[in-house]
Amino acid sequence: MAIEDFPDSLAAVLAGFQRTVRRRLRSGLAAPPLRGAQAELLRLVADRPGIRVSDAAAELYLAGNSVSTLVNQLGRAGYLRRETDPADRRSARLLPTEEAVARLAQWEARRSALVREQLARLTEEDRTALAAALPALRRLVRNMREETENP
Repeated sequence: MAIEDFPDSLAAVLAGFQRTVRRRLRSGLAAPPLRGAQAELLRLVADRPGIRVSDAAAELYLAGNSVSTLVNQLGRAGYLRRETDPADRRSARLLPTEEAVARLAQWEARRSALVREQLARLTEEDRTALAAALPALRRLVRNMREETENP
């Protein structure tokens, strides 16, 4: 591969990996699948219970009204609760429901099992190469996030 093709190839491989994992995992779900933005918001709220809608919007790089729409959808589905922020009565804090936490845990366990299964099919050399690439991939994500947050 020519070095000038590397950025496009990397982006395509990473996107294809995510898409394939989602498709494989959706096939065994009892509940209707969540859209990408819904799942991202639900993961964020589970990781940071009590996050405000405005902070979630900033974290996900979405407009506040878009996050409010997602919150309403996830609330109707029984995955999110809104709670008035005691520090600012005009603001809402978001909390995951027990059902949401259980669904995310099931998804994570299934994703981990799928990736482990697929990694086991690779050669030791391939697994070592992928493990060696992880620090660079993490730096790439961090750099992209920092540039987005501090243009």
